[in-house]
Amino acid sequence: MTSGVTGSESSRLIIIRGNSGSGKSHLAQAIRVARPRGVAIIGHDVLRREILHVRDHPGALSVPYIDLSARFALDNGLDVVIEGILHSESYGEMLAQLRKDHAGLTRCYCYELDLDETLERHRTKALAAEVSEADVASWYRSADRVAALDESVFDATVSAADALQQVLADVGWSKALDIGS
Repeated sequence: MTSGVTGSESSRLIIIRGNSGSGKSHLAQAIRVARPRGVAIIGHDVLRREILHVRDHPGALSVPYIDLSARFALDNGLDVVIEGILHSESYGEMLAQLRKDHAGLTRCYCYELDLDETLERHRTKALAAEVSEADVASWYRSADRVAALDESVFDATVSAADALQQVLADVGWSKALDIGS
């Protein structure tokens, strides 16, 4: 993992963590729709499963790769959304250091849903045909916060629209800001 100041005073880093199927990727894409330019989405599944094709565990190659990708984007003038399951024992230390090193505004969110809600949401995903409910249940954690991230929690009562509005407000973006740029 890298350390040292990254980004600028005007850059934004948004970290979205939680169980499989909870709504992280959907929220990241909604942020992209609200801010179509200047936002890099660093998806845990994309980097780990599709690019590196490695298993997830403490010390996996995906940990420094996510860190490197976020720092690269921040250092090159982009705002960053990191989204994924990002279990605390594997990614917590790296995410906490990235937050500490980021020169701009950082906001962190964690979806905490019960297993039934997690499985219900999973059933609506295209990935449901590929990933079994037994797999999702085996990865499930009722709570997996990283204290150093000071995460805001989204539970089952928070709609996708409400989560988006909270994130946009927390980072000082309105939905209409810079849509055409």
